[in-house]
Amino acid sequence: MKKIILLCTVAALLFSGCQNAPVRYTQDSPEIDTVKNLIANYNSKLFDTAVYADTSKTYYNTNKNPMSPSEAMDYHRNTDINYSNRGFAKDNQEYEMVVTDDGETWVNCWLQWQGTLAANDQAVEIPVHLTYQFVDGKIVREYGYWDPSEIMLTLQKLEAEANMAKEETEPME
Repeated sequence: MKKIILLCTVAALLFSGCQNAPVRYTQDSPEIDTVKNLIANYNSKLFDTAVYADTSKTYYNTNKNPMSPSEAMDYHRNTDINYSNRGFAKDNQEYEMVVTDDGETWVNCWLQWQGTLAANDQAVEIPVHLTYQFVDGKIVREYGYWDPSEIMLTLQKLEAEANMAKEETEPME
């Protein structure tokens, strides 16, 4: 009888110990809600830095030359001049929060960005991966990865065409 009681006690302790383990992966968290609000703000062109820590660093398509939160918002404002409209699609968005073995909290998201170039009304769709590290509810690091080549090539082509048209209309010396 003592063995059965001891066995039940050990099983109960193991079961309760497993129940108290921290969540290492989820698709529903306050951090994910913060990122979703950040995406909604981007779509609405509300460039609010309140969700970022003052020392946060943002990296877009690079691991060098980080931007501060205000520099990242300026980056978005400056690139907006190229588009008559732009934003992340509302469908097919995926978000996850993970806690690494080192105890770091990260939110990853996979989104579809859509835009229309202002110069020629060309529609562009680009898959984007964004990842955010959180400390005490604030973003301390942001990484964004996407392939901008279609946009860059189109803008370069339009600029070359504009330069050729300008040269044709200028009088020769």
